[in-house]
Amino acid sequence: MAQFELLLPKMGESVAEATITQWLKQPGDSIAMDESVLTIATDKVDSDVPSPVAGTLVKWLYEVNDVVQVGQALALVETESGSASATAPASAAAPQASASAPAAPAAAEAPEAIPFVPTTEALPVGRTSSGRFYSPLVRSIAAKEGLGAAELDQIPGSGADGRLNKADLLAYLANRGSASAPAALAAPAVSAPVAAAPAASSTPKTSSYSPQEGDEIIEMDRLRKLIADHMVMSKSTSPHVTSFVEADVTNLVRWRDNVKQAFEKREGEKITFTPIFIEAVAKAIKDFPLINISIDGDKIYRHKNINIGMATALPTGNLIVPVIKNADQLNLSGITKQVNALANRARTNQLKPDDIQGGTYTLTNVGSFGNVMGTPIINQPQVAILAVGAIRKMPAVVETPEGDMIAIRHKIILSHSYDHRVVDGALGGMFVRRVADYLEAWDVNRNI
Repeated sequence: MAQFELLLPKMGESVAEATITQWLKQPGDSIAMDESVLTIATDKVDSDVPSPVAGTLVKWLYEVNDVVQVGQALALVETESGSASATAPASAAAPQASASAPAAPAAAEAPEAIPFVPTTEALPVGRTSSGRFYSPLVRSIAAKEGLGAAELDQIPGSGADGRLNKADLLAYLANRGSASAPAALAAPAVSAPVAAAPAASSTPKTSSYSPQEGDEIIEMDRLRKLIADHMVMSKSTSPHVTSFVEADVTNLVRWRDNVKQAFEKREGEKITFTPIFIEAVAKAIKDFPLINISIDGDKIYRHKNINIGMATALPTGNLIVPVIKNADQLNLSGITKQVNALANRARTNQLKPDDIQGGTYTLTNVGSFGNVMGTPIINQPQVAILAVGAIRKMPAVVETPEGDMIAIRHKIILSHSYDHRVVDGALGGMFVRRVADYLEAWDVNRNI
């Protein structure tokens, strides 16, 4: 007999910790090799931790809701053979991420980027000199807002053991520089207006609203809280501008109607409009590479890879954005298979951390809900996002050699939101127009 330590696996370069959300096995239960033992949650995705060995679960080392660092032991498993190693590699239960998380664009392949140099005291990885631990997300926000370790150490935290989480930091930034803050820690005058922008995010927490008779109070789940924080942060970070273009996709609709049955029979996959939109976006990005960028402070990172995230609605009503990596290098069949696989994994809560990392541009299909158009919020630290509306039959003027005529055409509205700090109206408008051009010029005789 030997005891094996089940470790929290590495889940991507920017993920340093995870929260235990559920134990799937109890002490004394038998465990098969690769069988899931517990469920964990990071600030990016929920996932199961399987056991790389077979045996019997002896002991939990942490309880539900405990925060565990990558590489720490989660449980003890007793194995039949003494040949098993005492510990598993930190990456044994989960694949290494091939691209960095969106919160750390500097780690992505970006040959034209200038390395980020903090303008304030750099936060050490892990714990500061005071012994307090800060997650990568908190460190990223602190670096962006110019907070040093000394200032962070004085902000009270609401997490386990007083841990400072994202909500605590955003609430502090909303009041930074106010009379209640220590004078020595007050934000520079030049940054006060920017820091004050997220103030709206703290309103729900301090609301004095009195429920009316019959009202139902619903607590936000963990993922909804993360989405809410991310959306507020994006709106307070980027001045959003949205450009709209109407496209005639009649040829595209007719082509899909003609090929969808044969494609499904041959490939075992349904071809929806989403892969077609992704292909058009990837082509347009190659034409306008300055859309494929991220911002870190006053540095712009132009990405070599074109990784397109697709916003996906979950059965719970929440939203997640899996990423099609190197979309410009895939043919339409390849994009279709990846879109279907990621969408299925998202809906069954089987996404891996790498599936949602490394996005450089995002597409959301609001038309799938019958919406004509939308004004999407940018997925930080990206600088643009495209919403595609519902395809509708519309009367339209058609130019012919015999003169103009009215015909029924399939129309769609594309809504392109972009960060006006770095994307001007000319670039933002030309980009979405180019996407529309690719959709309108669809070859009805194209083979797939």
